This record gives sequence, C-alpha cells and structure tokens, in this order.
Amino acid sequence: MAVSTVGFLYPGHSAEDDYPRLEAMLREAGADVRLPLVHTDIGEDAHRVDALLEMGSAARLAAKVSEVVATGAQAVVWSCTSASFVFGPRGAAEQVAELSGTAGVPASSTSFAFARAARELGLRRVAVAATYPEDVAELFAVFLRDAGIEVVSLRGSGIITAAEVGTWGREEVLTMAGAGDHRDAEAVLLPDTALHSAAYLADLELALGKPVLTANQVTVWEGLRLLGLRVDCPELGTLFGGRASAV
Repeated sequence: MAVSTVGFLYPGHSAEDDYPRLEAMLREAGADVRLPLVHTDIGEDAHRVDALLEMGSAARLAAKVSEVVATGAQAVVWSCTSASFVFGPRGAAEQVAELSGTAGVPASSTSFAFARAARELGLRRVAVAATYPEDVAELFAVFLRDAGIEVVSLRGSGIITAAEVGTWGREEVLTMAGAGDHRDAEAVLLPDTALHSAAYLADLELALGKPVLTANQVTVWEGLRLLGLRVDCPELGTLFGGRASAV
C-alpha cells in the first residue's frame, strides 16, 4: 500500500520542526504517513489583522501550491490559524476552497482543524490561551462560536511576531496554558502554529487534567482526517487516543 502523504503550507519559519517530530511519532505508532512541509512567504511577520489578511491571501498560498503538490500530497492543509480565522468563517471557507481548487486535492486550514477536532471530542465549552494580542485572539473566539463552540475564557499574550513565539519552550507553553485554563472549560486550545507543542502534549494534558488542543497537533490530525485516516498515538494527547486524567 502506498504511503499516505499530507502536504502542509506553513507560513515562514518558527515551529516547523514540529512536523517532522509529529511524523516520527505517528510512524512509531504504526502509521505509514509522510508530512512534507513547504514554506510560504508571509510578508510582514505580525499578529495584526492587515498583515494576517495579506499573509493568508490567495496569491501567497497559490505561489507555493505546485511545490506542495510535487511532494505527492494527497491532501493539503494551510498550517496557520490566525491567517485563516482572520477572514471570518465564510472567508476562511473560501480560502480553503480556492486552495483545494488550485491543488486539485482536498484542503483545509488550522482554524477548521480546531473546530472539527473539538467536535470530534464532543467539546461544548473551551478555554483559549493564545499567544496573540487580545483583539486577534477574540477573532478566533468568534470563529469557534460560529462553529457552535462556547469560549468560556479567552487569554491573549500580546506577542506580535511568530518569530518570538517560536522561541518559547516547554515552561512558557505550560505556563500560558495553565494561565488560560478555566474550571468550566472542557478543554484548553492553544491556537498558533508558530508555537512548539508536539513534544509537550502529554505534559500539557497531565498538568491541566483535561484535553489540550494545539495548532500543529490539530493541523496534522485534520490532514489525516482528509485522507480518512485515524491513528492511535497517545503521546499526541486525547485527540489521538490518549486520555487526560479528568476525561
């Protein structure tokens, strides 16, 4: 059987090394998958609405589609949360439709990955702990609410650039997640693909005692979903068959 290949369009350079780590973890769990990644030109690195709209523009994504298709990708995911939800639910859907049409394969984005992963776990109420400034984080909450998910707590960290987010390690990630948790939240969402998280998923769920969904984790899960694949890999958290202690 041919290897299953999901291609990712990733903005700039920050936490892209999560993807080979995730691929290795999935392969160790028995999945015959490849997760090739192609970098897009982001323009200005800024968690600011105008910069994010340009970062996620059809032209910037289309410029790299041929490269990701050349990897043998059977599905493509735009691996960016902020430069997808910033377009709003309708605009984000149009972004994905254009990407699919250009690539000629099924496509999605990290924003839709979060919504579908939350539904997969039956989540109704979540807390959001974001690296972004509050105004950008609120747009993610609006996107989730449109998908029928109640955001009971929202915390932004005020970080402007993906480059800075990419320097965060385990302690910073756990601290942000803990500060953003809420007793009424069934899970905590960390929405930034610039944030390293693949190595910390088990630690995050152990510390919080509930499911934790992170951007690169749900992005890869969504890509596999597009191919009809489910992989049990408890090290990648509840979404991949793990069990948080409070679940």
